[in-house]
Amino acid sequence: MTQKKFSGTGVAIVTPFRKDRSIDFKSLEKLLEHIIKNGVDYIVALGSTGESATISKDEKQAVINYVIEVVDGRVPIVAGMGGNNTQELINCINDTDFKNIDAILSVAPYYNKPSQLGIYEHFKAIASACPVPVIIYNVPGRTSSNISAETAVRLAREVKGVIAVKEASGNLAQIMNIIKNKPRSFQVISGDDALTLPIIAVGGAGVISVAANAYPREVSDMVNHALKGDMAKAGEIHYRLMELVDTLFEEGNPSGIKAALEILKICPGNVRLPLLQVSDAHYRKISDIIKKLK
Repeated sequence: MTQKKFSGTGVAIVTPFRKDRSIDFKSLEKLLEHIIKNGVDYIVALGSTGESATISKDEKQAVINYVIEVVDGRVPIVAGMGGNNTQELINCINDTDFKNIDAILSVAPYYNKPSQLGIYEHFKAIASACPVPVIIYNVPGRTSSNISAETAVRLAREVKGVIAVKEASGNLAQIMNIIKNKPRSFQVISGDDALTLPIIAVGGAGVISVAANAYPREVSDMVNHALKGDMAKAGEIHYRLMELVDTLFEEGNPSGIKAALEILKICPGNVRLPLLQVSDAHYRKISDIIKKLK
């Protein structure tokens, strides 16, 4: 039952900021209502799309409390909790009230570039300390640390509480290797909007999407059609969204999706340094694509 909570479409939500870069809770509420009312299956807060790297500990607690309040049990909530200091992360887990948090999303340790055994032991320690399930997050483009297929499968088989991997390596051969060898209950979730359809086609469970901040209904419909085996209908939506998905990431995430959300009048496009808002030319490009999607 726990694993089924994380089938379908999860949304890696942005953290909206005002002009002074303080957290814009009113816009966060508007975003959450937009997402939930358009059929997504769960919310992922405080991931890389949520700019967790530049949000303080107190702000993170305020954001997750607010998300819990607004969501009000309508969909499951996953909280981003990752790092490259294993003991510090365990301390953070021990200090967290997990009431109304259904799982954590924990990124592979970055910067210190651990071995595969080090990655395994890191997640084993995290899962042992965590009272809710753990979704491991493989995004070597951000971490310089790939969780190999063998390590992902070992974690799935040997570590109680590790229930899924969000795979954003872009390596379909690696992803298929995990799907082929994993336990039946373990889920492989796309972490890349552009590859969601092919990942589902080879046995993936869905997506944790960036694009669904702006287009939750379309992404949810695509994923649902694909999971039911209707690849023709899923493909229509996939190709309709493909230009937007590619464009959103050209000047970095979440700068691109925040520009789209501003154009759609859902939340401001402000980001915190060291990130910058997209260029004027790129903003116009995103705007032109959105006009075509209407």
